[in-house]
Amino acid sequence: MLIRPMEARDLDGATQLERDNFSMPWSRSDFADALTKEYYHFYIAEEDGVVLANAGFIQSFDEADITNVAVCASRRREGIAEHLLQKLLEEGKRCGVLHFSLEVRESNEAAIGLYKKLGFIQEGIRKDFYDKPRENAVIMWKH
Repeated sequence: MLIRPMEARDLDGATQLERDNFSMPWSRSDFADALTKEYYHFYIAEEDGVVLANAGFIQSFDEADITNVAVCASRRREGIAEHLLQKLLEEGKRCGVLHFSLEVRESNEAAIGLYKKLGFIQEGIRKDFYDKPRENAVIMWKH
């Protein structure tokens, strides 16, 4: 498995992962636009040319919001998300990020457990943050 920056050739795979994982997915054009912005940082995990996972962050000075953590359903629980997030955190630090935040569905216990393992702490709840279905978001930070 290779973890590397997302490129234009990865847009179809990343877009499919979004559709498979999220009720309100980013579109291909959303990802394409993000690749043109220096403050967006997206990475993919690939194997044999197939995108298995993607994740990214949006940087604002010394803070970054982690977005779009998605893993192929058939490859979950293999540590792919953990390796991908470790790469994101390393890249963020290299770019001067001191504080990382993210939102995660309150029911997504596996993701919350992973984020805690990586040093994130729960700092709050956003009521009814998600649609389809409506659900609270857990706000987590890593300082």
